[in-house]
Amino acid sequence: MPMTTVERSAGGVVLRTIDGEVHVLLIRDPYRKWGLPKGHLEGEEAPADAAIREVREETGLSDLLLGPELGEIDWVFRSGRTRIHKFCRFYLMASRQGEAVPQVAEGISEVLWLPAREAERRVTYDNAREMIHRAIEHLPWEAL
Repeated sequence: MPMTTVERSAGGVVLRTIDGEVHVLLIRDPYRKWGLPKGHLEGEEAPADAAIREVREETGLSDLLLGPELGEIDWVFRSGRTRIHKFCRFYLMASRQGEAVPQVAEGISEVLWLPAREAERRVTYDNAREMIHRAIEHLPWEAL
């Protein structure tokens, strides 16, 4: 029977107002799919702190404002003979600067600001789509 390992991650649905319309930041991940910035918790790091750090690392954004938690998603995958059950907590975030740059060293090949509903359609992963939907439900948000 394969061993199961639990991994914990955190990330963000980053919003920005462009020409009066709310946009969502998508990243193109190492699998060439459109998703949301996220990554592993380090040591005893709090999920909200990890979310801010990972979004900064993957997008180059330095002016992130942290909003409410949007929820947690999980999925199972295999790495060799190990079964990995990954949990990822997402937070609403805002960036006024918006100068996102794909951090190639982090495996991110592109970043893209899209109007919220278009981002909801374009994102590859269903669970990420649900997080974008939850972010849209928080609008209007005073941080934008």
